[in-house]
Amino acid sequence: MRKILLMVVLLVGMTLPVQALDLEAPSAPEAVEDLMPAETQSLGEGIWFIIKAAIKSFRPELAQGVRVCMSVTVLSIGTAVLKSFPGRASTLIDMAGSVGAATLLLGSANTMIGAAAQVVEQLSDYGKLLLPVMTAAIAAQGGVSSATALYSGTAIFDAVLVTLISSLLVSMVYVYLTLSVADSILDGDILKRMRDFVKWLVTWCLKTVLYIFTGYMSITGVISGATDKAAVKAAKLTISGAVPVVGGIMSDASEAVLVSAGVVKSAAGVYGLWAIIAIAVGPFIRIGVLYLLLKLTAALCSVFAGKKMSELLQGFSTAMGLLLGMTGAVSLLFVISIVCFLKGVG
Repeated sequence: MRKILLMVVLLVGMTLPVQALDLEAPSAPEAVEDLMPAETQSLGEGIWFIIKAAIKSFRPELAQGVRVCMSVTVLSIGTAVLKSFPGRASTLIDMAGSVGAATLLLGSANTMIGAAAQVVEQLSDYGKLLLPVMTAAIAAQGGVSSATALYSGTAIFDAVLVTLISSLLVSMVYVYLTLSVADSILDGDILKRMRDFVKWLVTWCLKTVLYIFTGYMSITGVISGATDKAAVKAAKLTISGAVPVVGGIMSDASEAVLVSAGVVKSAAGVYGLWAIIAIAVGPFIRIGVLYLLLKLTAALCSVFAGKKMSELLQGFSTAMGLLLGMTGAVSLLFVISIVCFLKGVG
């Protein structure tokens, strides 16, 4: 009778992890639903589908960026023509050209800064919905220690990085642009040094957070993963030895349940990875294209208008590069986390 009761209790207990099979990744935000691939596609095909859909959707922003850069190029040619006439105040013409170029560029730059700040918030909000699902799925597979370590690490570093970006780094981009414009107009070494320091500070903050995060995930993943493997193995051996005759069958059944939980974890992780990429890829491409256009325009203007106009455009392109770093850092944080969740306890 005791053996029968023990077997019934174990069978009831083994049904609990099966509830994790109902777990699904949260739906992607409405703004990126059109970018999401069909669930039947493979991971690589889904990512390629998202990228192609995002490229098709940013054509209006591309046209606007081309118009702005062409306007700046025409302005640089105009200033070069004016400076070629004798008796003209070359310094005043350079200052006027810099002010005009900054006026043309600030609108697009402000739009991209807003887009970067928004996508960082969207990534963080979606991550807060996705992480509990992944945590529950990996815990159902027997990875309690791994689930706790991965969730805690990702949640903490996400909060730190998003707060840092929204509270400090976005403002630093505006400061960087202001110093770039001021340096183009006034020409002072101290302005250049201040501008370079702001760039270094933003870059250092992003790299430091990501280095610490990846180090944390590597260390805790190895330790907690080994602990979870040992715990799962011990549980299977206990079940196999505690129940005569059918103990081996129950142990094999428990392994099947853990494998099915891993399938759920993988499905949620793949969809979550698609959603993270879909949220980030649109703004990332728009900012990246403007970054490249500004680089190209700076090279052209260096031929026509000289050093000042080229340095101003290089400053704006560097600001776009900093925005790419911010969006890329948050995206990378969640991609690394999802990959670690998918790895599970092996």
